[in-house]
Amino acid sequence: MHPEFVCRPIAYLRSPYAQRIDAPHQSTVVAGTESGAVVEARLEFVAELPPQAYADLAGFERIWLIFAFHRSQGWNAQVKPPRGGPKRGVLATRSPHRPNPLGLSAVELVAVEDGALVLRGVDPLDGTPVLDIKPYVPYADAFVGARAGWIDQIDAAPSPHSPPGPKRPRR
Repeated sequence: MHPEFVCRPIAYLRSPYAQRIDAPHQSTVVAGTESGAVVEARLEFVAELPPQAYADLAGFERIWLIFAFHRSQGWNAQVKPPRGGPKRGVLATRSPHRPNPLGLSAVELVAVEDGALVLRGVDPLDGTPVLDIKPYVPYADAFVGARAGWIDQIDAAPSPHSPPGPKRPRR
């Protein structure tokens, strides 16, 4: 028997994105969103989290948000990616419908405030529970030239689906 693992939110995201259709598919890919621009959001820490926990984030340009896809309803072993092609194994995609509905986004840290962070370039929806934050460290987190499996194949094929982001405006 596997032990249960429980996470509690350390913060909640206050995002301009109320519905999935409003949000970008990835935090840095805003083509097809209503504004077509990178937007700001506010991450509000829960009252129980002491300010010392986030005191040294100032000075980092980016942070990783680890969050729960709180509106996800179940999952399938294979999903259809928004960029086209056949169904893919869910663990080879960034689908929100996963065995454990966890998300990961590298976002820009604009400011550290009392009880909150101001962020830019978010993709989670308003009210998203944030489970953890980690600093983005370029020497450890950036792997320029790394292969991207089936995504590289889609990008290499001449197609209107090749550019990063959604295939067409979603509005």
